Amino acid sequence: MEPNVRIPPLGLPGSLSMPDGFAAAVVFAHGTGSGRMSPRNLHVAATLREAGFATLLMDLLTEEERPDPANTFDVHRLAERLLQATRFLRTDTPVEQKPIGYFGGASGAATALIAAGRAAEHDGIGAVVCRGGRPDLADVWLNGVAAPTLLIVGSKDAPALDLNTEAFGRLHCVKALEVVPGAGRLFEEPGKLDMVAESARSWFNTHLLKAANG
Repeated sequence: MEPNVRIPPLGLPGSLSMPDGFAAAVVFAHGTGSGRMSPRNLHVAATLREAGFATLLMDLLTEEERPDPANTFDVHRLAERLLQATRFLRTDTPVEQKPIGYFGGASGAATALIAAGRAAEHDGIGAVVCRGGRPDLADVWLNGVAAPTLLIVGSKDAPALDLNTEAFGRLHCVKALEVVPGAGRLFEEPGKLDMVAESARSWFNTHLLKAANG
């Protein structure tokens, strides 16, 4: 998938898809070692577009930054990139002032939650969905998340289940924790990623489109 947008100021490549008549947009934050071509995020994004959401999948690191493993876990830097993408959508694209949500996968869960917490200081994010991973890395920013937040974790991923349960307890927003039965860390079992996509679609329909409709 060739990038059709470049996110300033670094020119990070992104794939922005906008279905006709879309009312809200979802920006994806990928996990360690992944990017805008993440097959799991592409799968979820396709489901969201079918439901009428615009989607933005982007690389959060530059070509020069990617080889350094430390950069992939610099969730604060990556959250700043997510906020830059949000500003880009609201100033240079048809998304403009439509509601925006975040979907974070793996360590991208922390990236999405930090960005949502920081955005609450300004014009806010409408909803957040996190798939597995490390929401706990958001640390103190968990307290500042105002957007309705759904944490999704597989029942077979015991470490992530513990970390998500801990993070869930620290959130003070409208929230839900969904445990997908029989799913592991990557939701590779048959039908499990479809369950994640449907849960995300339902959450964004309820909370993001609610914001779009006033």
